[in-house]
Amino acid sequence: MRRADKRAELVAAALKARQMAVAPYSKFQVGAALLTDKGEIITGANVESASYGLTCCAERVALFKGLTEGFKKYVAVAVVARAPGTPMPCGACRQLLSEYAPDAKVWTADSKFPKKIKEFTVRELLPAAFLDVPS
Repeated sequence: MRRADKRAELVAAALKARQMAVAPYSKFQVGAALLTDKGEIITGANVESASYGLTCCAERVALFKGLTEGFKKYVAVAVVARAPGTPMPCGACRQLLSEYAPDAKVWTADSKFPKKIKEFTVRELLPAAFLDVPS
């Protein structure tokens, strides 16, 4: 499958995952989809809590799900939400992606315009990740 096709497929999976978001407080629904090196797609959606610190982003839900299902290598992650200019992973998600998917492409899209995809690398989003601290 061509790269553009895989990118569109992953964004579509994130768009579908977004429908499962549990966002009763912010109403900000986010979907994420991770692509493993084996071609598997693992999805996640954000889950909110009345105690906002307990809220978990879609990217982390997908990553935790993938890791606990035995997947260790990821080549891409797509993040979709209704956000002009596209949604961006938060700092916590950037840190975890830098630890568990450092070489992954990051594709983001506004759910209203899912064919307008922006592309980044994890390293671009967090160039000096905590694990890069000299010993």
